[in-house]
Amino acid sequence: MSSSLVSDGILKFATQYSIYTGCITFSFGVIVLSGFLPIVIASSFSMLAYHNVRHIVRRQLPIVRRKLDKQITAMVLMRVIAYVCLVSPYNTYRIYAVNFPASRSVPMAYAVGRLLQAILLSINNINFVISFYIFIIFSSRFRRQVKLVLVKKCWQRWKYWCCSINNRIEPDNNIEGRNSQMESDENL
Repeated sequence: MSSSLVSDGILKFATQYSIYTGCITFSFGVIVLSGFLPIVIASSFSMLAYHNVRHIVRRQLPIVRRKLDKQITAMVLMRVIAYVCLVSPYNTYRIYAVNFPASRSVPMAYAVGRLLQAILLSINNINFVISFYIFIIFSSRFRRQVKLVLVKKCWQRWKYWCCSINNRIEPDNNIEGRNSQMESDENL
């Protein structure tokens, strides 16, 4: 009897410990490592870059270099602002969902929670494609490079692939058949 009580106690402790460590690991992994730590790191480095560009005026650098540094810093700052705006809502929701989970026994609250999670996750995933558009908007040099790649390389390849088949001239090997047809037309 006492051995089963001991084993039941150990099993109960192990189960509770497992749940506790799972919550701690999940909370630390999802919320800290993939949530707020990247936001803090990106924000701090963008502020350092901004501080560096403000002091670049005092240095003796060529004007073109200063202009490019300002342009790159503007791109980085806008990228970090977009990152913070797109990632923070989902991270905030995850903290709320971990602390106040919606029970499946209340279907409406559970469905609203899942819908909100899906919407915020979609906004979070926009983060992965927004860089291209930010760089197109804020960098004239990036726009020139994209135009060069799209027009000079991709367009030429597509044009060659698509239109080269229709631009071929084939020899007319059926000259005798055509001559006999013309003679028969003249006889009529």
